[in-house]
Amino acid sequence: MDVLWAPWRMKYIEYAKLERATECFICRAFNESDNERNLVIYKSDAVIVLMNNFPYNTGHLLVAPTKHVPDFSLLTDEELCLLAKAVKASVEVLKRALSPDGFNVGVNLGRVAGAGLESHVHLHIVPRWSGDTNFMPIIADTKVIPEALRDTYSKLVQHRELFRGVEKCSI
Repeated sequence: MDVLWAPWRMKYIEYAKLERATECFICRAFNESDNERNLVIYKSDAVIVLMNNFPYNTGHLLVAPTKHVPDFSLLTDEELCLLAKAVKASVEVLKRALSPDGFNVGVNLGRVAGAGLESHVHLHIVPRWSGDTNFMPIIADTKVIPEALRDTYSKLVQHRELFRGVEKCSI
């Protein structure tokens, strides 16, 4: 029998249990000052960009309004504009830092749509590379992440200047 050793997976299991009983991890990351610990790439009064602690792929980012709402309809036009600008800047950061071949950008609204965190709307940006899919998810129901989160974080924060101008929207 082959054994796939993934000791970090227990952190996800414990985190998922704890997260249901405690405050929103996006709000916590916004309210705390330790950006590195929370894997925050960028934050302003209206928007936060952070790495997914349990990524689908290397560089998987979450872009969210700082306002804790479950749906886009509860955001102002300016908040939506700032969110879109943050998505645009995030894609640019990922391009410069990781050189992906493409991206999946999307949102899961509601548990049945796959939302792990229903109460705080957020967008996912998942970098993709030619050949990043293999037999592991199909045969072993396992996704391989080839780089440690902190190593990816170090690469991404070097390009924070690309968020300049995200604080303003002209609507």
